[in-house]
Amino acid sequence: MPSYASMAKLVLGAPLVIDARVKTADRVKPQDAPGLAAGRARFYVVADVAALIRGRAGLPAQISFLADIPLDSKGKPPRMKKARLLLFARAIAGQADQVQLTGIDSQRGWSPGLDAMVRGIVKEVLAADAPPEVDGVGNAFSVPGALPGERETQIFVTTRSGAPFSIQVLRRPGEQPRWSVSLGDIVDDSAGAPKKDTLLWYRLACGLPRQLPEASVAGEDPANARAAREDYGLVIRDLGACA
Repeated sequence: MPSYASMAKLVLGAPLVIDARVKTADRVKPQDAPGLAAGRARFYVVADVAALIRGRAGLPAQISFLADIPLDSKGKPPRMKKARLLLFARAIAGQADQVQLTGIDSQRGWSPGLDAMVRGIVKEVLAADAPPEVDGVGNAFSVPGALPGERETQIFVTTRSGAPFSIQVLRRPGEQPRWSVSLGDIVDDSAGAPKKDTLLWYRLACGLPRQLPEASVAGEDPANARAAREDYGLVIRDLGACA
């Protein structure tokens, strides 16, 4: 199974997500396949549409597309005919029965597990409360509490849509640090950190820089700035890598 992050990237970049079965696959001659990467063969594929997982209704029952397929260790392509695929694609203007794959690996062999993952991601992406795309970090500040070792840090996350998005980190004596995410103007400390392999986790793990930018704490007291950087590091470690 591919990682959640790799599939979320494919879903987010594809206006069309299609479950299809290959009817015919004709290999394109190398001289007629400009830009073909080494170790791949280009095919003109005709496929029957089994289901439109994402996209507007009206897709024909049969579509065609070009796909650059990896060759095996002997330089041979896999058997394509009757293969069931998940396609990540976009429509071609004026060509209702043709689609364009969004990338070189935008065709994946179908499996029940992968199908379930992709459908789950599509559902998250299309939800009314879907988290916005993260493009950086704004201001961050840390405020000491009344007790020694107590403090609260707030980190403002910038988004492409301008939607409010913030992270709160709470530290209390004798307790593990706790952080949460607020999607909106109202801070909700009880929301908690996002679960791994969810769209909110993906937005943060794959959208935030690995270190807090110096501009985010410019003008802050050095001790408070250091605390904000420490708490930001805690969030990044908990999120883990964008696999």
